[in-house]
Amino acid sequence: MPPIALLTDFGTRDPYVGIVKGVIAGIAPRTPVIDLCHDLPPFAVQGASWALRSAAPFFPAGTVFVAIVDPGVGGDRRILLARTVRHLFLAPDNGLLGFLRDARFRAVTNRRLFLAPVSHTFHGRDVFAPVAARLARGMAPARVGPRVLSIVRLQEKPGRVAWIDRFGNLVTNLEPGPRAIRIRGRRVPVVKTYASSTPGALVAVVGSAGTLEISVVQGSAARRLRAKIGDPVR
Repeated sequence: MPPIALLTDFGTRDPYVGIVKGVIAGIAPRTPVIDLCHDLPPFAVQGASWALRSAAPFFPAGTVFVAIVDPGVGGDRRILLARTVRHLFLAPDNGLLGFLRDARFRAVTNRRLFLAPVSHTFHGRDVFAPVAARLARGMAPARVGPRVLSIVRLQEKPGRVAWIDRFGNLVTNLEPGPRAIRIRGRRVPVVKTYASSTPGALVAVVGSAGTLEISVVQGSAARRLRAKIGDPVR
């Protein structure tokens, strides 16, 4: 069976991720569930979108991605199901799925698929999990609700820090090519590998996502530069 991949900002301290998995297991017990990421900064829609876009190409056909970074939970925002040639994506309509260009979208409105009653604060448990489990079992996407012709799309600004990983590397959306880049008034040389520089050096490399990353060799660029997601880079 194709897997379900979970991406949330729930963290791992609380029981929320486990509860979502429990709902899935009750409906689709043989479906593999992959923890893509749960320690996203709370409400960081832009970072979640980048993480999902970077990861999706490496998952098998049929994967159901469940992306729950949802500052508008309980409000009037829609929940979307996106279908591409290879994958399905469930996420709130807050820009998280805006990177999908060749996808068909549906609004998830069929309440017969949800747990009852639906909490105003935990749609991950009551909506996302049961819908994802049924999709993984082969439910037709058309059952979730009507077609949607337009969705919220984030305005992606070139030359920005798109992600900060646990090592403090600043993953940018800059394509490879320059010999040096600048951030917060600092010139950062582009090198081939971490090993080509000495510990403590501030460098940039081409990272696994195919874009330039700013790093401190055996240290944290985020801490040294006091950087955050969205900072300009050129």
